[in-house]
This record gives sequence, C-alpha cells and structure tokens, in this order.
Amino acid sequence: MVSRLLSDTQDVRTLLVIPCLNEAATIEPLLRKLTAQRGTTDMLIVVADGGSQDGTPEIVGSLTSEIPDLLLLANPKRIQSAAINLAVDRFGEDRDYLIRIDAHGDYPDDYCRTLIQDAIEMNADSVVVGMETVGFGLFQKATAIAQNSKLGNGGSKHRAGGGGEWVDHGHHALMRIEAFRSVGGYDESFSHNEDAELDFRLRAAGSRIWMTGKTYMTYYPRASASALFKQYLGYGRGRAKNLLKHRSVPKLRQAIPLAVAPVVVGAFLALLYWWAAVPLAIWAAACLGYGFWMAVGQKNPYGPLASLSAMIMHFAWSAGFWLELAGIRPRRAA
Repeated sequence: MVSRLLSDTQDVRTLLVIPCLNEAATIEPLLRKLTAQRGTTDMLIVVADGGSQDGTPEIVGSLTSEIPDLLLLANPKRIQSAAINLAVDRFGEDRDYLIRIDAHGDYPDDYCRTLIQDAIEMNADSVVVGMETVGFGLFQKATAIAQNSKLGNGGSKHRAGGGGEWVDHGHHALMRIEAFRSVGGYDESFSHNEDAELDFRLRAAGSRIWMTGKTYMTYYPRASASALFKQYLGYGRGRAKNLLKHRSVPKLRQAIPLAVAPVVVGAFLALLYWWAAVPLAIWAAACLGYGFWMAVGQKNPYGPLASLSAMIMHFAWSAGFWLELAGIRPRRAA
C-alpha cells in the first residue's frame, strides 16, 4: 500500500518510463502525445535509451528544453527490464506509480489518466491493458490478424478484448512503485517474458492485478518473418526460464504449441517412416484451414497469410522453449 491516501489523479506523483532502442521515427510524436495528456498530473517522463544509433537520443535531448519534466537516461544493459529498474532506482523514490510505455506503440489520448483512475478506484497494485495489434505492410497486416486471433494468441485475455476483471497477468501498463520495489523489480536475466515473471512474484506477495476495460494500447508487430521468428524464439525462452525459476506450469493454450517444434523435428523421420509426418501435416492443415476460414467466414483476405505468420510464431515459441529447457543458449557477441 502507498504511504499516503490517493483520491484523485491530481494527487498522484507518477514516473513514466519509455525504454527504447532506435526509435527515431516514433519517439517525438509519442512524447508530444504523452505530454499533451499529462494535464495537471505530476508526471516525470524518462526515456531510457539502450544505445540507439539512429539519432533517438539527440531527438529526446532536443525536446528536454521544450517539454517539462522530460529526462534522457542511458541504459547500458540495453534490455527493457533493466531500463525500468534503472529509472525506478534513480527517480522513483518520491513517486506513487510507475507507467511503462512501449516506444513502438500508440496510446489513446486519455491513456495515463484512465490507468491512474482505475488504480485508485480499484485499489490495484498493478493495472494491465489489452492490446490492439495493427499492421501496415502485407506481412505486418497478416501478422496483426494472426496475433488478434485465437490461432495466434490462444485466447489470451490481454490479446482477446478482455477487461474489467482481476487477472494473473496482462500487458504491463501501471504499477504501484512500492509494490514493484517490494518484490525487487524486473529480473534482468529475462530479455523476454519479464512481465509474466514479475506478475508471478507480485501475486505471490499478495498484490492484485487489474485488467482495465477502459483503455488499451495499439501494438505494431514485426514487419518481417525473420524478426517475428526471433521475437517469438525469445518469448519461448522466457516462458521456459519462468518455468525453471518458479516451477510454473504452462497453461493449456501455451502447452499445445509446445508440441510444434518436436513435431517438426520428428517429421524428418518420415524419410524412414512415412507416418512420422502425420502430426506435422495435421498441424499445418489446422493452421491453414483456420486461415482460409478467416478469409471466407470473416471475409478477411489476409487470413491465409495470417496462418503462415501464426505457424512461424508457434514454431519459434516452441523451439525457444525447448532450447532454453535443454540449456542450449545463443552465442553472445564478443
């Protein structure tokens, strides 16, 4: 619980942190939008840059004289979990709430105010939000369709229009700084899935996580197959690390895709035994069938390509999980 009574958004002292890396195209309009919706709230905005080479720090630096309470913070560890921890350690001492913003996303004009209002009204330790995924190019549009569908998200509440309920996990938006600090913040050994890992510790400590139905964020997925594969490979590794750390059993919607990588690898046995390819054929047919159903039943022309994006996500997530569980880790750059 915070040490003083909060009854209105104007009474709240907020730390808003934006971890970023090479976000020159989006950082200025994002900062201007967040500044406009800040209103009279006492909100310190910190951009934690992980070593951008595209001019992002220079853009932020040029805005610090124009936008009040805007700071640029170097994040030598580069990853998002370290960025948040560092910002809270440096600037969170006299702040009530932490708001985490994705530099590669978009937000409604009342986003921050709604989060704070819900946190106060519900006496929540964390407020999480749903995600609306939007794409622009052909592959990105198809991936957005996949991530918004049960084929791609397995019915995850923060991906499936949920809201207005207490949950175990969701897309991180706001947390009480006191609750965040009480469990030690993010585990910086996690480059992916650090939010779910922190939510596990928050719940174990008795904190409550509220998924608001009053606001959301817009997320832009990876625009290429290779980037999508790398992202979901990391997600799978993160989920395995969570299991190893907390002995947390994956939910059914997560357990089913775990079979994909073994099924793909097992299909190579079809050179000796034809029936070894049957599980792979069933999985591929199910995904492609779902895609064509979206094309016909939902009149969505991106359905078939969305099924391919979903297959990339399934395989990468499963491969990452099993590689991490087996202790096979990527080679670090020298």
